[in-house]
Amino acid sequence: MTSGETSTDDNEALPWPDRGAGVLLHPTSLPGRFGAGDLGQEAHNFVDMLVDGGQSVWQILPLGPAGNGNSPYAARSVFAGNRTLIALGRLVEEHLLDSPELDDPPWFSPERVDFPEVDVWREPLLRRACERFLASGRATELDAFAERTHWLADYALFAALHRLYDAPWDSWPEPLAQRNHNALAEARLELAAEITYQEFLQWCFDRQWYDLRSYANSRGVGIFGDVPIFPDYDSADVWANPHLFKLDAAGHPERVAGVPPDAFSSAGQHWGNPLYRWDVLAAQDYSWWVERLRADFSRIDLLRIDHFRGFHAAWEIPAEDKTAERGQWVPGPGGAFFEAVRASLGEPPIVVEDLGLITRDVRTLRDSLGYPGMAVLQFAFGDDARNPYLPHNHRQNLVVYTGTHDNDTTLGWFHCLGEKERAAVLRYLARDGADIVSDMIRVAYGSVAKLAIVPMQDILNLDSDARLNMPGTATGNWAWRFRWDQVDGGRIHWLRETAEEYARARPRD
Repeated sequence: MTSGETSTDDNEALPWPDRGAGVLLHPTSLPGRFGAGDLGQEAHNFVDMLVDGGQSVWQILPLGPAGNGNSPYAARSVFAGNRTLIALGRLVEEHLLDSPELDDPPWFSPERVDFPEVDVWREPLLRRACERFLASGRATELDAFAERTHWLADYALFAALHRLYDAPWDSWPEPLAQRNHNALAEARLELAAEITYQEFLQWCFDRQWYDLRSYANSRGVGIFGDVPIFPDYDSADVWANPHLFKLDAAGHPERVAGVPPDAFSSAGQHWGNPLYRWDVLAAQDYSWWVERLRADFSRIDLLRIDHFRGFHAAWEIPAEDKTAERGQWVPGPGGAFFEAVRASLGEPPIVVEDLGLITRDVRTLRDSLGYPGMAVLQFAFGDDARNPYLPHNHRQNLVVYTGTHDNDTTLGWFHCLGEKERAAVLRYLARDGADIVSDMIRVAYGSVAKLAIVPMQDILNLDSDARLNMPGTATGNWAWRFRWDQVDGGRIHWLRETAEEYARARPRD
C-alpha cells in the first residue's frame, strides 16, 4: 500500500467455501507489549496461525470505539474504528513515532486488558504522531479521507465534544445537545485542533485495518464481522440523527430496548438502547442503515446481524423503568428492510443471530431471506431430542459454535454443569469427558452446518478464567487476552487435521 492509500468501497469480499471453519477472537485479545491487542504484527501472526490450522474465517466483534464498560456492543459510533486497536509499531513504520519512544512501556498484564491504563499511556503517543503527521505536510491525505468518509465530520465533532465535557451528549449545553447550527459551527472553530486529531485517529485505523484485512484475504482467510442492531444512546449516531430514534423533544429516550423475562432472568434484560422510528427510516428507503452496512462491508467479508429478531419485533420498555417486565413487542420493518438493503447492496453475505426467544414468525422471516442462523452447542443438551441445537437437528444453512463471546468457555461450561446435564452430554457424545473441549470441536466440525466457529479460548482448552463476557454484569468483561506460549504447535496441527477430516480445511499453501 503506497503512502496516502486507504480502504476503498470496491474491495471485493473473499468468496466463502461451501464448508469452512473459523476462530472467534476480538483483536483486543491478541498478545502484544502495549497492554491490548491491536492491528499490528501480532494480528498478522494470528492470521498465519489460522492458516496453519486450516481455518478460512476469523470472526471478530464490533470494531467501534468502545463506550461504557469497554463493550464493543456499546460503541460511540457504529461507523468509526476503535483507537485502542491502532498499532503503535505501524506508526513507527510510517515515521510518525520513533522506535525508542516505544522501548520502555509500563508493565501491562499479558492476560487482561486494563483499558483506562492502556489509553492513558497511549494517548500522548497518538497525539505526538498526529503532530508529526501534520508537520510532515500530509494533511492533504487526511482531507481526502474526510471527503470520502460521510460519517467522519459528525463523529469527529462528537468525539471532540465528548472529550471536552467528559459526559454523555444529553448533559452537554443545550444548544450543542440539540445541534443548534450556530453552536455547532462555533464548536467546530474552537475545537478545530481536536477535531483534526480525531480524524487522524480514524485515518490511522482505516489504513491499518485495510492492511490487515488485505493480508488475511491474501492468505485465504475471510473476516467475519458483527453489527449490533441498536446503537448506544451515548453515540455520535443517535446525537447526529435524533429523528431516527424514539426520543422526546429534549432528546431523551421514550422507549428503550431489551428482552422480556425468561428462565434466565425473572426481570428480563434492560439494555437501554434507543429504538428506531422505522416509519421514518422506511420513508428514507432505510438510507442510514444502508450506508451503515455499506461501511461494514467495505471492511469485512461476512457479517453477523446481532438480535435479528428485532427486525420482526422488538421488546420496547418504558424508558423510566429499571427492569424489562413492563415491555411489549412492537413490530419491526420485516422483509421490507432487507429488500431495501438488497436493492442498494446486492446480495450481501449475512448471518443472523437467532438465539433466545425465537418464534415461528421470526424463523419464517429468516428462512424467507435465505440467511444462515446460528446454533450454539452449549445450548443443546438441556432439553429433549428435538432441541434445535443438537447436531442431528442442524441444517446446512447454519453457523455452528461451541460457544460465543457471551458464553463460558467450553471447559468452564462443562465443569459447571450439574451431574445430570453432564451425563446427558457424555451420553450424546459417546465420550468419557476426559477431553471434552476437543470432543465438542469435533462435533461442531462434523455438523452439516456450512460454517463451524470455535472461540480461541476453546482452541487453547482454557477454563472459565478466560471467559470474555458475562451478560448482565457491568464490569470485568472484554479484557481477556491470550499469550503465544499458550499456543501449542501440536494443537494447531490437530486443528488442521480435524478440519481436513470433516472437509472444512482451507487448502494448504
